[in-house]
Amino acid sequence: MVREQYTTTTPGTSLERPKNEYVYKIGIYGWRKRCLYLFVLLLLIILVVNFSLTIWILKVMWFSPTGMGHLRVTKEGLRLEGESEFLFPLYAKEIHSRVDSSLLLQSTHNVTVNARNSNGEVTGRLNVGPKMVEFHGQQFQINSKDGKPLFTVDENEVVIGTDKLRVTGPEGALFEHSVETPLVKAEAFKQLRLESPTRSLSMDAPRGINIKAQAGNIEALSQMDIKLQSSDGVLLLDAETVRLPKLPEGTRGGPGISQGLYEICVCPDGKLYLSVAGVGSTCQEYSRVCQ
Repeated sequence: MVREQYTTTTPGTSLERPKNEYVYKIGIYGWRKRCLYLFVLLLLIILVVNFSLTIWILKVMWFSPTGMGHLRVTKEGLRLEGESEFLFPLYAKEIHSRVDSSLLLQSTHNVTVNARNSNGEVTGRLNVGPKMVEFHGQQFQINSKDGKPLFTVDENEVVIGTDKLRVTGPEGALFEHSVETPLVKAEAFKQLRLESPTRSLSMDAPRGINIKAQAGNIEALSQMDIKLQSSDGVLLLDAETVRLPKLPEGTRGGPGISQGLYEICVCPDGKLYLSVAGVGSTCQEYSRVCQ
């Protein structure tokens, strides 16, 4: 404990003041002072570096009051200019491009677009892969710019709303089941061929079937039989010339004399054959072909 001494004197006497035995120094001195200055200098350096990095980041990322870089915040939403890469799923209500450019979606694997309901369940999915384009949903529809359905697919049927369906493949079109259409037509100067390699080919219409070739022939080829049948009407062959070049020629017991003229005869079963023409009918004489 410090003890202080007090000395009193009277006027006219001189006494030497005692020397102070204890001296108090106020402040930081020595190595503490150097450490404090070093700490303050270090804080100042960190502050300058942080401020410089902040300015650099703001400049590199193109921060502005309206957004960051090519990303702009508008009243209608976010506007992104240029190419962008998304590493995780993107959720948006509407995505559209500028008026003067197209919208491009690109991925190294596939591009998947999902539509969800209020419960989060996927109700529609469009998957564009490297080898296949898949759509999962109740109905797939393609409309024209006027809103007219051009192509509609669901579980029950496929509807093509265009005025004309054109198949340009060299092998044509293959249908495993029936096809309902009002007109089957080939291109100009091209042949139309209807073929069933292993089964039968049937054409049905309640009000008639019209087969017409305006600038060519109509051929019906069959390995077995070709039947032309009319239940209530007649079979009409309306042409300038009707030829049956491979009709069998009837025979009779003795040799006949042919002058190059024949008549067509009909067997009871409907079979046609030729007989040598004579003054009268010779069908009875040559009817052995019907046996």
